[in-house]
Amino acid sequence: MRVEVLLSVLNLNKKDLDKMNITSKCIVINQCDKESINKYRNFTICSYKEKGVSLSRNRALEKSKEDILLFCDNDIVYNHDYEKKIIEEFKNNKNADAIIFNVINPSRKKRILYKRKRLHIYNSLNYATYNIAVRRKSIISNNIKFNILFGPGSKYKNGSDTLFIVDLFKYKLKVYSSPYVIGESNNKPSNWFNGYDYNYFYYKGILFTAISKKYRYLLMLQHILRHKYLLTNYKFLEAYKIMRKGSKEYLHDISCS
Repeated sequence: MRVEVLLSVLNLNKKDLDKMNITSKCIVINQCDKESINKYRNFTICSYKEKGVSLSRNRALEKSKEDILLFCDNDIVYNHDYEKKIIEEFKNNKNADAIIFNVINPSRKKRILYKRKRLHIYNSLNYATYNIAVRRKSIISNNIKFNILFGPGSKYKNGSDTLFIVDLFKYKLKVYSSPYVIGESNNKPSNWFNGYDYNYFYYKGILFTAISKKYRYLLMLQHILRHKYLLTNYKFLEAYKIMRKGSKEYLHDISCS
């Protein structure tokens, strides 16, 4: 059993790879102004003239070969034993299709996983793609991919991580947590979040509609009710109307595509 890191970058600087402490095999999808495939130590660097992190991650999935795949951003620095710990967790849990690990970000409040347990959709959506390691055969056999409409470089700037996790449960994959810390994020600023402004609620309406057309209004309402701190710039009904507007325009967009 081996781990293969799937790294998405823009305009790669090879010096950045040296800082990340990636010791396992790694496929780098480099979105830039040329197309090529090169080898650099344990890295296979595939360059494409295109943009969009979801498109990049799908490219990496297509190129992947090893048993366990670990998604990665270019601001992650891995612990020296990350590969050993990930393999250990999958060997000890034959039922796991995916395992969510801790990646520490000192400046952001992220939920910390303290024990091993089966996760469900309601307690899994706050994690980033870089927290997730998956069995390749589980992803490939179910043809699970990232939605290319969502994420940095795409039409809708956020939500690709959430939609990928939703699909894991949609296809009835078994997702577990691990208490291990496999690395640290160096606080790369968000490319879309600027506080709880109009765009925040607009894009949340789009995201909840992409998750479920049937339950989109319920998802919007519960989100505001459970997180009252969001209402710093808008009252409850104002925020809800903005989310509904995002939902309506998203449904119109996909109906015309």
